[in-house]
Amino acid sequence: MNVKIHELMSTKVVTAQPHMSVEHVRDLLDKNNISSVPVVDSENRPVGVVSATDLAQDLKAGTHINTLMTEKVYTVPQYDDVSIAARVMRNHKIHHVVVTHEQKVVGIISAFDLMKLVEGHRFVAKNAPTPSKRKAAKRA
Repeated sequence: MNVKIHELMSTKVVTAQPHMSVEHVRDLLDKNNISSVPVVDSENRPVGVVSATDLAQDLKAGTHINTLMTEKVYTVPQYDDVSIAARVMRNHKIHHVVVTHEQKVVGIISAFDLMKLVEGHRFVAKNAPTPSKRKAAKRA
């Protein structure tokens, strides 16, 4: 399978900036029906990630998201194989990976995007191999 990340990723990425308030980012998540947003600097480079779980805390009004964002951002280049994105998600137990091109955010890929690859395919379990007659004859 040679599917590239750019073939599956979402290109309409909602992003936030570090100075935005918790209330503003909660509204972004609600309005766009998403569960996380990459936080970017002025040049659209990822500097963090904020998820709905981060925002579920009891936070003081006006709190900037840079105080609670996860600063470790896992990224993958848009022209890599999707297996790379799947491996990053599995190894780090995350559901989204930011997609970049020349260190700038160009998309996001989720575990649900990866499921599109297997959707509609029917997998059939194979029967266990039968014992070889040749080996059985030698034993007798």
